[in-house]
Amino acid sequence: MRCVVIGGGAAGFFAAIQCATASQDSKIIIFEKSPRVLAKVLISGGGRCNVTNACFEQKKLVTHYPRGNRELIGPFHAWGPSDTVSWFTERGVPLKTERDDRMFPESDSSESVANCLLDEAEKLGIQVHKRMGIKGITKNSDETFTLKLSDDNEVICDKVLIATGGSQGSGGHSLAKSLGHTIMPLVPSLFTFNIKDSRLDGMQGVSVPQATVSIPGTKLIQKGPLLITHWGLSGPAVLKLSAWGARVLHEKSYQFDFKVNWLEDKTYASVLEELGKQKELLARKRIVTTRQYDLPQRLWERFIKAAGCDDQLKWAEMSKKSLTTLARELTEGVYKVDGKSTFKDEFVTCGGVKLSEVNFKTMESKKCPGLHFAGEVLDIDGVTGGFNFQSAWTTGVLAGRAMANSVG
Repeated sequence: MRCVVIGGGAAGFFAAIQCATASQDSKIIIFEKSPRVLAKVLISGGGRCNVTNACFEQKKLVTHYPRGNRELIGPFHAWGPSDTVSWFTERGVPLKTERDDRMFPESDSSESVANCLLDEAEKLGIQVHKRMGIKGITKNSDETFTLKLSDDNEVICDKVLIATGGSQGSGGHSLAKSLGHTIMPLVPSLFTFNIKDSRLDGMQGVSVPQATVSIPGTKLIQKGPLLITHWGLSGPAVLKLSAWGARVLHEKSYQFDFKVNWLEDKTYASVLEELGKQKELLARKRIVTTRQYDLPQRLWERFIKAAGCDDQLKWAEMSKKSLTTLARELTEGVYKVDGKSTFKDEFVTCGGVKLSEVNFKTMESKKCPGLHFAGEVLDIDGVTGGFNFQSAWTTGVLAGRAMANSVG
């Protein structure tokens, strides 16, 4: 029996390895149209590869997936982060847990992860062909598939796995569509916000450990660390908001109002009351030197300036208008977003093969028996933190094992 995997990324390799492990008599071929396999593995996490996340409870784990959360509950019971950790550890790539529960190889090198997959594929006799794309797929009357390669040769196989990733140019979506699948619109997910605002000018690198961010007029709201950058605002709070709001923000052409509560859960009313008390208690003290709340000093000074106060102003001299403005800046600051930027190399796309058309026990197509899917070619995406790789490992396992069982 011959199985073909289209796409030499994390999901494709893991599926091929699982298939070869379960069905040693099968011939398995990976076709990758680019000159390099496992490219995203090698560059992710700043070259360290955020392999998975130390979130080992399935119901909690799925909350990190804006799309695919319901469908992934069963698959994560079959193969979750603990299984991923064990698999790599058993093959000489132990993982370590860092802040936010992100898990990296102890080597701090993504090459150790990529080499592990390459070595395992070689041991199992999996053929890997680079610079070889797929022009088209035809389902034959005898239930086999004919694949037309980019060099115009043809390959006939019994099972096909599409694991080309989520980008527009990967080709996987057009192949799936040609075999009867619906493709949910592709839009960017996991990006930072471009903001030009005097309150943020020259503040790059300043961050707060916990803020609440939201988009007025929508239900989008998130909490987490917030970072000021050269181009605007970033950090986990922004990235999570961009993921959950991927479609809404695309419809807005990435131009919208963005509200920030720099004090996380404190309300405008409570902060105004607290500032009023400070005005009485610290009447003779300069506002700029008596920083309130757990904020970076530079950020405190910027908000004081935004409230119309100079560096020499004392609390007793602060007007009611300045007091209310400062409270608003701290808890309800509104910033104009004008565009987005990709978050480092974490390019993630919302959209892909419609999930209701896939059997999530086997990752097999409901439209075309013998066709399977894994990874971001599906309409599945997670927030930053190792979640996208985990869904790739999980769907790859289920697809690979199912292909092996069905040909066994």
